[in-house]
Amino acid sequence: MTAVPGSAGNVRGIAAMLVSQAAFIANDTMIKLAAAELPAGQAIFLRGLATCAIAFVLAWLAGALTYRVHPQDKPRLGIRVVGELGSTFLYLFALFNMQIADATAIIQFVPLAITAGAALILGEAVGWRRWAATLVGFVGVMIVIRPGTSAFNAWSLVALASVAFMVLRDLITRRLSADLPTLFVTLLTSVGVTLSALLLAPFEAWRMPSGRESGLLAGAAVFLFLGYYFIIEAMRAGDVSVVSPFRYSVIISAIVAGIVVFDEWPDRWKSIGTLIVVSAGLYTFMRERTRAREARGEGGAG
Repeated sequence: MTAVPGSAGNVRGIAAMLVSQAAFIANDTMIKLAAAELPAGQAIFLRGLATCAIAFVLAWLAGALTYRVHPQDKPRLGIRVVGELGSTFLYLFALFNMQIADATAIIQFVPLAITAGAALILGEAVGWRRWAATLVGFVGVMIVIRPGTSAFNAWSLVALASVAFMVLRDLITRRLSADLPTLFVTLLTSVGVTLSALLLAPFEAWRMPSGRESGLLAGAAVFLFLGYYFIIEAMRAGDVSVVSPFRYSVIISAIVAGIVVFDEWPDRWKSIGTLIVVSAGLYTFMRERTRAREARGEGGAG
């Protein structure tokens, strides 16, 4: 798709972000259930095959397969695939070994980390207020993780490491050419993740999945495709500072899925930490809006 300027693009980006986050939680729930019975690499690979098939058919119907990639986009697409690989494998292995609400809470640090990444990598102006909000958000993540206590799960650090790759993926997405079809990027991402899962085959005992496992993986594939597609749409359609905070819609879905599907109830400290992360992110969102108004009037960065 092409970028849409102004409020129309932001509305489209927000809607796409809401859909993507709901889809990702549905995918997380289904593949977590499947990976409880199947080897993790096999679950990721089989899900990926179905996702690739969906992406290929839709890209073919839309004519995206004939698109000629601009030379400047080739290295950017390669970097984006690396970001997707790192975020996918690190996050999923963490998800398979910890509560879904905890893993989801940790990756809600992504919008704040994007603020820092935009400053350090893209050279965007970031004032002390937004740096402070990023630090507060990180403190919230530490409260969720609680290193050094009996509640600490080492897989939390793996989930936190996945955040760095998510930031890389999302920042480079903003640098792709506006005419580059989203379906093309989605297909490339799906193929990269799927083929990479084969590297785990020599270390796992793969087997024929049951009907229930196949159904879970098929459902996960559909929701993963929707998540891939709409997260790309979201990051390309609207302003990052406006769209990114709507990632937090995923928190409620993750908590509900944890309670209903896995009987996982968040404790007081995890709830407090999650609230801090979300609040810091929302403050950053509000500060971005204020900063935009100041730029149109008096100028300044916050």
